[in-house]
Parts: sequence; structure tokens; C-alpha cells
Amino acid sequence: MIKPTDSELEILQILWQKGNCTVREVNEALNQSRVGEVGYTTTLKIMQIMYEKGLISRDDSSKTHIFTAIAKEEDTQKQLLDRFMDSVFKGSAMKMVVQALGNQKTTPEELSAIKKLIDEIEKNK
Repeated sequence: MIKPTDSELEILQILWQKGNCTVREVNEALNQSRVGEVGYTTTLKIMQIMYEKGLISRDDSSKTHIFTAIAKEEDTQKQLLDRFMDSVFKGSAMKMVVQALGNQKTTPEELSAIKKLIDEIEKNK
């Protein structure tokens, strides 16, 4: 699986959330979520590169091209998390979780969900 750049990941997140989009729709969504403005041609160029890499598909049967994410959200998240965990925490999920929970104010609901997840993992082992 190809690791998307930060800019490509931003575009993938838009496509995962919205589904099929034109370059203009992606560009507008990028500009709503950022402080600085991204030019249309910059978005177009990044999406052309993503198409060549096989991260997105393009339907060019009409005048306006429609793009769809090929890279699956869960697979991409897993790949990026695995690389991050290996490079930053030497593969230790425990170190990563302890660091994440220690740096944030975890809500009681989040803690409950985490406990439930741990229980489910223990049952399946």
C-alpha cells in the first residue's frame, strides 16, 4: 500500500467523508478546513498525482471529472498507525496508549469505551 503524503491524506479524508467529488468540491472543502487558501490548480495537481499512484479513481465520462477514493480509510489508518507506532514507540502499543491518555483529558465516556474495547480484546484472545 502506498503511503499518502499529508496533502494527499487531507484529500482522502474529504473523499472518505463526502464520497465522489469534483476537484472544485475537494478544493472548496480544503479551503473551509484550512487557515490559508489552497489554489484550484494545486488541488488538481495533487489529485492527478494521487490518480497516478492509484489512491483515487477518476470517472471522465462527462465534462466534469468525478474522483473517488480507492484507498480504504481503515486500511490507510492502520498502515499509518503501524508506521507511527514502530517509528515513535518502537512497536509498543502500551507506550503509545499511555502517552496518548496522559497528554489528553479523557472523558468518562471515552474511558468506558476504552475499557469495553480491552474487555473485548481479552475475550477474543
